[in-house]
Amino acid sequence: MSRTKRTPAGDALTDFILDLFRANNLVLTAGDRLVAPLGLTSARWQILGAIVSAERPEPVAWLARNLGANRQNVQRIVNDLARDGLVGFEINPHHRRAQLVVLTDKGRQAFDAALRLQIPWVNGLADGLSVKEIETAHRVVTALRSRLEGSGEAEE
Repeated sequence: MSRTKRTPAGDALTDFILDLFRANNLVLTAGDRLVAPLGLTSARWQILGAIVSAERPEPVAWLARNLGANRQNVQRIVNDLARDGLVGFEINPHHRRAQLVVLTDKGRQAFDAALRLQIPWVNGLADGLSVKEIETAHRVVTALRSRLEGSGEAEE
């Protein structure tokens, strides 16, 4: 049986993707440890960040799309955040059933506190890496994400 072989670029990308998986797991674990004193997890912090960075209040489906995440998982986390008073809901004038998710004052305070913890952590993590190296890695990851989104392979 004939086996198709990876190109050298395919081999290099496979190694890169495996390291991305490992790095993602380590980043999530480190994030969980970092924000645990605030009653947050990496997932909750990520959702709060998506709400903060949105130009206007968005429904859960849009937040999930922007994060490249599963809508049901984002809904579950948003419900937990709402139960803890970190987010609330507003009427969506464009869709009766898809309420808009908004940050509460308590949610803003939690997000700001997380950023105060993240700044020294990320600065230490970046120590010894050049801005150019980081920007190159960012371009590669962005290109991969774009290709995956365009092919539908990243969708759930």
